[in-house]
Amino acid sequence: MIKNLLKLVSLVAVAMLSLEARAQLVVDITSGIDDPTPIAVAPFSWSGTGVLSEDVSDIISADLRRSGLFAPVPKEDMLSFPKAPDEVIFRDWRILGTEYVVTGRIEPQASGYLLTFDLVNIFGQQTMFTKQVSGGSRQLRDIAHRAADEIYEAITGIRGAFSTEMIYVQEEQRGGRPSYSLVRSDIDGARPKVIRRFSAPVMSPSWSPDGQDVAYVSFETGRPAIFRENLRTGARQQLTNFKGINSSPTWSPDGTKMAMVLSKDGNPEIYVLDLRTGKFTRMTRHFSIDTEPNWMPDGKSLVFTSDRGGKPQIYQLTLATGQVDRLTFDGDYNARPRVSPDGKTLVMVHRSRGVFTIATMDIVSGRMRVLTETRLDESPSIAPNGAMLMYATKRGDKGILAAVSLDAGVKYRLPSRQGDVREPAWSPYFD
Repeated sequence: MIKNLLKLVSLVAVAMLSLEARAQLVVDITSGIDDPTPIAVAPFSWSGTGVLSEDVSDIISADLRRSGLFAPVPKEDMLSFPKAPDEVIFRDWRILGTEYVVTGRIEPQASGYLLTFDLVNIFGQQTMFTKQVSGGSRQLRDIAHRAADEIYEAITGIRGAFSTEMIYVQEEQRGGRPSYSLVRSDIDGARPKVIRRFSAPVMSPSWSPDGQDVAYVSFETGRPAIFRENLRTGARQQLTNFKGINSSPTWSPDGTKMAMVLSKDGNPEIYVLDLRTGKFTRMTRHFSIDTEPNWMPDGKSLVFTSDRGGKPQIYQLTLATGQVDRLTFDGDYNARPRVSPDGKTLVMVHRSRGVFTIATMDIVSGRMRVLTETRLDESPSIAPNGAMLMYATKRGDKGILAAVSLDAGVKYRLPSRQGDVREPAWSPYFD
């Protein structure tokens, strides 16, 4: 009896792992820069018993490869597997053309693991750093992502974002009916976890600045309503219940306010909700459709989409004065504005010759650059370091996620093995 019960539990566990694997996004790198930096992440030593559940060195290699800036050396091409800087034979790595080597040692701790890792400059013949990262028994992937962040920043001078996450919407058929889920995962698509399932559409997820909450629009009440949900406890609060449009929630940089679109007064307008007092303030007054607000990094103004000029274009609203200025003029359609963390670059959905792509515009010069070449690209979301952005697109008739660097040099796709995925929201840093 006990033997059969254990067998049943084992089968259930395997089934659950299979379902998770099916739901996971798969990274498909389509292009990188022309001359990526050769780097080797040698297999790390493990001083504990048994076999680790994750290959930390492989995860770091995958992170660096996905950035498009690095070309990790395959294990089968390595001439040796050094575990520490004093084991690195510089001549061997120069033969391979390798510029950097990462060595590492994983040790068991009472509560998890400790990784000590080193970054060695081959041509400079010096150790750039030795650092440590620790984590709990289920945090090997977190340890790997944090190590990759450190390596990326040491070489590029840009803070890494491999330890961040994303939330996206997944639609699939369950029992012959459409089912909608908010899914949270690592930024590489690993460890997907359903935040909440819905029988009606859900859209527009938006992270709070501290990464503790998400706002979104749900049709579960029969009409669109904006909800706020704590990602740790699952506690929810319905923020709007007005007739008509309730859409596009986005948090202010300090987390105390939320901009949104409401049509409770008859026309879609931009409102700001003070989350401390519950007070709504109407920010635009125009007979056109004003929608898709997003905050500038300083919190003093909003960018939004409006057709007040005849066709959808992007405008900036200064909150203190109410002044509205048009920002985009190139093309007959520009929408869904997002602003880079430094406030210098505007990212948008841009239509040119009937094709919807993702484009950027230098806010000072007005210079436009088209980043993507696929059709029906939408919902851009920028990484907190400003290096990459995620967006939704189509592959055949299936919705997938894709990423591109802000200089258009790096591109990859994250198709789902199960269902359509869309509306990605890149998390802030969690520190």
